[in-house]
Amino acid sequence: MAVTLERAQRVGYTCLKALLRFAFMVANNLVAIPSYVLYLIVLQPLRILDSKSFWYIEGVLFKWLLAMVASWGWWAGYTVVEWGDDVKAVSEDEAMVLVNHQATGDVCTLMMCLQDKGTVVRQMMWLMDHIFKYTNFGIVSLIHGDFFIRQGKAHRDQQLVLLRDHLEKYYRSRNRKWIVLFPEGGFLRKRRETSQEFAKKNNLPFLKHVTLPRLGATQVILETLVAPQENGTPSGGDAVRKESKSKGLQWVIDTTIAYPKAEPIDIQTWILGYRQPTVTHVHYRIFPVKDVPAEPEALTNWLYQRFIEKEDLLTHFYETGAFPPPQGQTKAISREMTLSNLWLVAIQSFAFCQEGCGTASFSICTIAYFKNGMGPEDTMGIQALANEYHVVCANVNIQE
Repeated sequence: MAVTLERAQRVGYTCLKALLRFAFMVANNLVAIPSYVLYLIVLQPLRILDSKSFWYIEGVLFKWLLAMVASWGWWAGYTVVEWGDDVKAVSEDEAMVLVNHQATGDVCTLMMCLQDKGTVVRQMMWLMDHIFKYTNFGIVSLIHGDFFIRQGKAHRDQQLVLLRDHLEKYYRSRNRKWIVLFPEGGFLRKRRETSQEFAKKNNLPFLKHVTLPRLGATQVILETLVAPQENGTPSGGDAVRKESKSKGLQWVIDTTIAYPKAEPIDIQTWILGYRQPTVTHVHYRIFPVKDVPAEPEALTNWLYQRFIEKEDLLTHFYETGAFPPPQGQTKAISREMTLSNLWLVAIQSFAFCQEGCGTASFSICTIAYFKNGMGPEDTMGIQALANEYHVVCANVNIQE
């Protein structure tokens, strides 16, 4: 009877916690997302007068929104350990990030682990399935300039044309640096069988932990964003030619996400927190874009090789609980990714206290914050800044 009671208490606690977390997430979305939209509506004159400053502010707000999503997992005990190359070293350069795709939680994991990579989050562009356009976060991604891609042979050619146009129109004009995509074109569980059949017919390796990637989006991104002659391409596309100051795409970051026991976290788990605290492992490998072939057949083989390497990495991880050391080294070094709880609380407080201050007042604060040139290292409180403009906003410290 005691055991049954104890188990019932645990189940009850888990359900109560999940219910409270869900309520918090709903409130979070109902406050933060409309505020983001209203801010940018109010700031439309600035977009006309100073587009660069407008997209800077939008990027910071976007980073804060993604930090809120990251906080849902962080406070549930879903943390990240990083392996391989240190991507902070290239955080100010343009890069394409190739990621394996297992579940909806992959996106949340990236939102978390990229938070401490300088300006990356506010200057990144996502390529995601068009279905995400109809989620609560869809309006934010539309405004930010992410690209929603429709899957399937019937849409493939048209989507690649639209992607090229999108990159040329928005990537440099909004000062984007990193572009994130999932080349497999879908979740592992949905594509594995089809991928294995294709591999068998074409004498390619049999993969269990990843699927063979698709070339289309990767090729378009390289053709459009790589500067002339960086990887043997005679032209980097209009997006490069129009922006002579840009060095173009400099790096390809091969990113591999691994979950303990090959049990990925989905968005429901991330929100409700009913799974026990879990450490997700993320491995990075950086390639100079000049080493990436431009010809379609060579690029296809290069891309296949990256996912064959991912298969080896994941096989080793599932067998040992760790990624293997880099070639020529005897020990792999991991780094625990951390987020500041104070910073996360500050951002959440900033969002929720708008109910008492009003959008117009907060718009003044936001403009004042950036016009005063406050950077990531600045620890001035919102209260002090608000007093300068005779607006009482919040009694929290904030950092970008």
